[in-house]
Amino acid sequence: MVMVKTGNGLRPVGKAGLDVKQLAFEQIPVIDLAGMFLPDPQKRHDVGRAVRKACTEVGFFYVRNHGVSQQTLSDCYERSRQFFALPLPEKNRIHIRNSANHRGYGPLLEENTNPESLGDLHEAFDLACDIPASDPDVLAGKSLYGPNLWPDEPKDFRNTVMTCHAALIRLGHVIFRTFALALDLEENHFEQFIHKPLAHMRILRYPPQAGAIDEKQIGIGAHSDYECFTILHQNGESALQVLNANKEWIAAPPIPDTFVINVGDMMARWTNNLFCSTLHRVINQSGKERYSMPLFFGPDYDTLISPLASCVDEAHPPLFPAIGAGAYILSRFDETYSYRQNED
Repeated sequence: MVMVKTGNGLRPVGKAGLDVKQLAFEQIPVIDLAGMFLPDPQKRHDVGRAVRKACTEVGFFYVRNHGVSQQTLSDCYERSRQFFALPLPEKNRIHIRNSANHRGYGPLLEENTNPESLGDLHEAFDLACDIPASDPDVLAGKSLYGPNLWPDEPKDFRNTVMTCHAALIRLGHVIFRTFALALDLEENHFEQFIHKPLAHMRILRYPPQAGAIDEKQIGIGAHSDYECFTILHQNGESALQVLNANKEWIAAPPIPDTFVINVGDMMARWTNNLFCSTLHRVINQSGKERYSMPLFFGPDYDTLISPLASCVDEAHPPLFPAIGAGAYILSRFDETYSYRQNED
């Protein structure tokens, strides 16, 4: 049995190997968010019930009618292609090691999500809420807050990317509302924790992998995400794979006009493992470059994450100690990024 180290402990992957079982994408549910934008509370509760089923049984689901325009996404991908096409020395001017708050460019193999692997075969641009250095939280040393690092080229990269980030933040608030309904909480329960959310966005470029592939060096090794949930847009061929309950890798191909949503480790802790944070990986065997944009949505830095009272009873005692959201995410970054491990 192969094991993967995550922020919530060791997780079994099953047998070694790169085989993926090609099942119809309906195996990962598709949820229509249209009801969340309607005044009828029953429509919103119907969405919440669908989200609860997906989060307790799968940990992954697609959403459609999400309110993010295709033009916003297309513009962001176009500027991102131009950025990644720059010479490496130009991109390295904003290397993530030059940021005090984990922003900027990450070259191939900079990240290693699975500690047993040899590095992840992708390059990335990392950003989050663009908070000035004079902000009180930045001055207080909350190191996940702060300004982004921006390249000089391409022109309008910053405005285009931040427009996309803002659209995904708005969607994130909607997803948190569905989670509250799924947990039989007041619909706005989580709003108190997301005034200045840890909303980390990545733009990822995966080169194609051809020929024999070393399981220890793929696009992204097997892992679970750190925050409450991830909003993922996929642009290109199928490469995302999700581990099901039978320890089989299931393809999660792009579906037009949808995002993939998956539960992260922090929400698993908040719900006392009622909601599943599911292991997943990326292997780009398409023969083409693959791009994707995940937004990892977490609460405010100082939010204390401990099991919700509604998720604890005599039969389900608390599984995790309380921990601050910022401290938890930083601990995961420390384990997965080489630049944080090589500091003097």
